[in-house]
Amino acid sequence: MNLFSHLATEPTHEDLFAGAVLMRGLALAQDAEFFAAVERIISAAPLRHATTPSGLPMSVMVTDCGTERAFERRWDPASPQRARLWPPMPRVLLDFALRCAVRAGFPEFKPDTCHINRYQAGTRLGLHQDRHEIDLSQPIISISLGLECTFLLGGFERTGEVKRILLEHGDVLVWGGPSRMRFHGVKPLKPGDHPMTGPYRYNLTFRKIA
Repeated sequence: MNLFSHLATEPTHEDLFAGAVLMRGLALAQDAEFFAAVERIISAAPLRHATTPSGLPMSVMVTDCGTERAFERRWDPASPQRARLWPPMPRVLLDFALRCAVRAGFPEFKPDTCHINRYQAGTRLGLHQDRHEIDLSQPIISISLGLECTFLLGGFERTGEVKRILLEHGDVLVWGGPSRMRFHGVKPLKPGDHPMTGPYRYNLTFRKIA
């Protein structure tokens, strides 16, 4: 069964590494629905500047949605940022993430949170690994909306060789299994104007945290 048979053009499927798959254009058929969901999330949980592990502010702005259990695990109960829970994940986003996981070869994946990054001209994200999750065997699903960016997908050491990947509006990137702990980041965003998102790029990252 083709889960994406409603698309006018079949999305591409590119294996970048074992466990890392790029599916170009996969989100295009529902991009307006997805962006409307993002706007509802931001309305309920306004964007804030991300911080480094040492507490320094970063240029990228972030927000989240997901389950109460995931929220409880992510935030220290004594944290002043814990004033209210995340809003629940919109069903349209959860359903799409599940379908992407199946298509990428991870049928058991059940995300409980969606982390949203908003980039503007000059914003970047340094190479890092995602280590907040309890089960690091679970993949990460990333959806791009808005301006294009150069995504960096490296090896298992920060100084390893890096693959540069152009991500455009509607592209979906999944990495898990043997690629789950690869370092990754985003080069500084170039100025632009997208008909849906204006001067911004939004990255939706689905994870299983709790």
